[in-house]
Amino acid sequence: MRNDFSEYIIFADESGDHGIASINPENPVFVLVFCIFSKADYISVVKQAVAKLKIDFWGHDLVVLHNHEIRKSTGEFGFLFDEEIRKIFLHALNELIRNIPFSIAATAIDKRYLHDNPNSSNPYLLALGACLEQTIDFLKKNQQLQQITHIIVESRGKPEDWDLGLAFDQIAASMLPERYPLNLRFANKQTNSSGLQIADLVAYPIARHIVKREQPNKAFDIVKEKLLGYPTYEEVGLRCHPLESEKPQLKLRQNADRDLPIHL
Repeated sequence: MRNDFSEYIIFADESGDHGIASINPENPVFVLVFCIFSKADYISVVKQAVAKLKIDFWGHDLVVLHNHEIRKSTGEFGFLFDEEIRKIFLHALNELIRNIPFSIAATAIDKRYLHDNPNSSNPYLLALGACLEQTIDFLKKNQQLQQITHIIVESRGKPEDWDLGLAFDQIAASMLPERYPLNLRFANKQTNSSGLQIADLVAYPIARHIVKREQPNKAFDIVKEKLLGYPTYEEVGLRCHPLESEKPQLKLRQNADRDLPIHL
């Protein structure tokens, strides 16, 4: 058995579009999340909990949990049109996220302030740099920085993966110029990775919290307890660009959202 791997594995996903050419005023935020799992917990607790949820509701574990399909009750989630079953399923999903052990390093980029500045960086690269900084701090505190830690992201296609790989190498090398033991790996959605599915499920509640901080958000109330630094997670486990104090006042259209389940 190799002894050069760290005790942690990380899965990354995002919510929102990182393009700034056209910004949806209802969803102007791009959020990137790194979900950090102890490998021991991932093997013994997380994968088993995800498999149990799937077997309880589908009778097998081949389904890929995806927040957009859950929200829209499409594909494998068509049975969620039944309100009673939906309520039971969403409660089970909430409890899954609440009870499995993991930590989140998240970064939210409000694209409205980049759109006004043509010299601003790409939102994805800004978020990637911040999440890597949070991750390096975490690994350093846990004495794992000399070991290889794998960061798993969903594959978007060869050109996109190539560009992301180059950006990742450049950012990581600038933070750890002597040696950076971070290994970016791409996975197809059909690999049915439990970690990638958890990352997909937690990204959206964070985005909704950033867009509408004043509104109750039960989903975020569950997710926030996983953020690094909780309960003082602001700018530790959840970094925002720009900071709330740096933003000019923007008048946003307010919609009365109902209480959002964890997957929203």
